[in-house]
Amino acid sequence: MPIQKPNDPKATSASPERKAWKKKTPVQIVLEQADKLRDEIAEMDEELKAKRRQLQKFEEAKKLFEAS
Repeated sequence: MPIQKPNDPKATSASPERKAWKKKTPVQIVLEQADKLRDEIAEMDEELKAKRRQLQKFEEAKKLFEAS
C-alpha cells in the first residue's frame, strides 16, 4: 500500500528562496562544462603538487635510513 503524502500548499507553490529556471543555450552549457573541468583540473594539480612534496620528503627520509 503506497504511503500518502499530506497535502502541503507550500510544496506546490514556488517558494521565494528558489531561483527561476532559465533555459540555457547549448553554447552556455558547453562553456559552463569547460569552466567546471578547468576548476577540477586546477584542484587536481594542487593535490598532485602536495603528493609530490610528500613523496620528496619520504625519499629524503629513505636516503637517511640507507645512509645509516
